[in-house]
Amino acid sequence: MNGHEKSHECVVPTKPGNKTAQAEADSVEGRRSTAENLNQRNANRAQNRGNAPSGLERVREAARKDKTTRFTTLLHHITPKMLEQAYRGLKRNAAAGIDGKRWKDYGEQLASNLADLHGRIHRGAYRAKAGRRTYIEKADGTQRALAIATIEDKIVQSAVSETLNAIYEEDFYGFCYGFRKRRSQHDALDALATALLRKKVSWVLDADIRGFFDSIDHEWMRKFVEHRVGDQRVIRLIMKWLKAGVMEEGKWIEPERGTPQGGTISPLLANIYLFYAFDQWAHHWRKRKARGEVVIVRYADDFVVGFEHREDAECFRSELGERLQKFALELHSGKTRIVEFGMYAAERRAKRGKGKPDTFTFLGFTHLCTKNRKGRFNLGRVTSRKRMNRKLHEIGAELKARRHNPIPEQGRWLRSVVRGYDNYYAVPGNMPALRAFRRGIAWLWRTALRRRSQRTRLTEERLARLCATWLPKPKILHPYPDSRFDVRIGGRNRMR
Repeated sequence: MNGHEKSHECVVPTKPGNKTAQAEADSVEGRRSTAENLNQRNANRAQNRGNAPSGLERVREAARKDKTTRFTTLLHHITPKMLEQAYRGLKRNAAAGIDGKRWKDYGEQLASNLADLHGRIHRGAYRAKAGRRTYIEKADGTQRALAIATIEDKIVQSAVSETLNAIYEEDFYGFCYGFRKRRSQHDALDALATALLRKKVSWVLDADIRGFFDSIDHEWMRKFVEHRVGDQRVIRLIMKWLKAGVMEEGKWIEPERGTPQGGTISPLLANIYLFYAFDQWAHHWRKRKARGEVVIVRYADDFVVGFEHREDAECFRSELGERLQKFALELHSGKTRIVEFGMYAAERRAKRGKGKPDTFTFLGFTHLCTKNRKGRFNLGRVTSRKRMNRKLHEIGAELKARRHNPIPEQGRWLRSVVRGYDNYYAVPGNMPALRAFRRGIAWLWRTALRRRSQRTRLTEERLARLCATWLPKPKILHPYPDSRFDVRIGGRNRMR
């Protein structure tokens, strides 16, 4: 830890005044001089406190001013009002934890429940419950294990996340996009596209960390959080959630490492872990060791790094593996590769007698080198084939369950599915994939309707009318990525 770390919002006994250039109180506490505070204005003591910032805003300002500050009193920001706001922000229809309580059940006696919860948090009597184990299918066909937290644990985790975000939003780099306020997957995609179009990127490292959420080391997690958080009550809450474990088939499984996916605070803890394990190291590496230009875009544990020179890409990959091993992480060898990409990739590969440039996938889009109508380099982005096939498979299974529902009811559901899909994938240049997805749904609907009866009356003409009525026609909904990127950053460099 930094030898000059400061503490905020601590109550200190009466000591000698600090109105001199080198205050006597500093010698008593063994801290830095407070002379820089002499000319600051006091907050207005009037009842309206018009110029006094909120508690979390003061934390945010302190974190912004000094990156070495450790905050020793944070738990008092967890108030009944904040807990209620956290409760209101949860999904109403989310699955229940091991206690079986849902959002509506907890809200039947909300005031008394939150008052009791607030008291237990501040008395140290709050106990985290194990998560309920469930599985979802990943894009590659494997199963992803989730731990569904109880409604009470979700409330406390959300409140603590809100408090910690006031600190870490001032620390995280601009190239970190995952699970942050006012940042989305499309923001990350826009940043990557802009870098590939405008920066000197000739090689791309497409990297994946093997089982990241299950590999997080608890002791390293504690050390990383303690860089900024000195309130041991908050540290204990985080460790309780990490050690809570999961319930699967009536058995409690104690975790040795990892943070449960499905927990409200897990995304923030993942960002903190990678901030120290990857972000800081990668940022300093490109400033001190890279011979050419280097750009980074990270969304959670999925990140892409672009390089001007192949030597930089190979050196970075080698040193990255060593860096991650130090923190109990490992690169997925089958999903981590260096790809020749960019404006001159096709020309250079043609001179070497090789085929088209390879592609890579990031956040559901396959990125490829294409040309525009003038024959110049253009970035192509199409829906990942695995993502589309997985989605169609899910729709087919759901249509099978809804087979005997009224056709208008099926049509309304399919319309909402297509709209949701297009809201994400309808980017410029992806029209062929959008049309293919709509054709896939039409075929699945045709199959489901024909199996309603052995004497089906569904003709191709009638199916076409149903699709025209209920399935929205594909259209591009997103602007060009570099244009939207310019508008959103307002001149700031988020790729740094």
